[in-house]
Amino acid sequence: MQIKFASYNIHKAVGLDRRRDPERILTVLREIDADVVALQEVDRRYGRRMAVLPLDAIHAGTHYVPVPLSMKPDSLGWHGNALLVRKGIELIEAAPVPLPVLEPRGAIRADLRIEGRRIRVVGMHLDLSGLRRRHQVRSVLSHCTGCGEHVPTVMMGDLNEWAQRGGCLREFDESWRVLAPGRSFPSRRPMALLDRIIVSKEWEVLETQVHHSPLSAVGSDHLPVVASLNMPKI
Repeated sequence: MQIKFASYNIHKAVGLDRRRDPERILTVLREIDADVVALQEVDRRYGRRMAVLPLDAIHAGTHYVPVPLSMKPDSLGWHGNALLVRKGIELIEAAPVPLPVLEPRGAIRADLRIEGRRIRVVGMHLDLSGLRRRHQVRSVLSHCTGCGEHVPTVMMGDLNEWAQRGGCLREFDESWRVLAPGRSFPSRRPMALLDRIIVSKEWEVLETQVHHSPLSAVGSDHLPVVASLNMPKI
């Protein structure tokens, strides 16, 4: 079974034209048409941390259901991170992933059931500090190990890692495959592979890409990254 995953730092829905346009972000998500999406910077940073993507607009305008993780009534995510899953995908459990932070960064984890198979998804937005990023990746890996049952896992998000192979990417051992769909930042003229998808060894990777469309080129300072994977055999 093929499953499409996507990660998108939406920059609080503020585009390169400096307009906050949630509908533009939702249109980009419809263009991608992924099964599971990890979003970063979905909430405003201060005050009530209000979501920049209205919940009713998500339900009415997309085929997604947000994974319930918010600790604040007006927020969509946890420290700006959110997971959207296609309607019909079963949520088994979800939790925030504690990270050592100096900045308001975070990670979230959800266990899902698709066609009777359990999978694990982690969305994350890592620190600007290289040393802190390495500590945060260790925390994410430790959290997944502590979940008990080992299941096929996909991690994705804005890693803020400019190195192509070094830095925090060294924390992933041979049981993980770090995918680099392409240059995703800055969106107008992409130079860096900041947005990554990391998969456990059971997955078959069919295709990876950066979603570059007229709307995604201006909707955020990041471009979405996408991976199509085959569900591991039992």
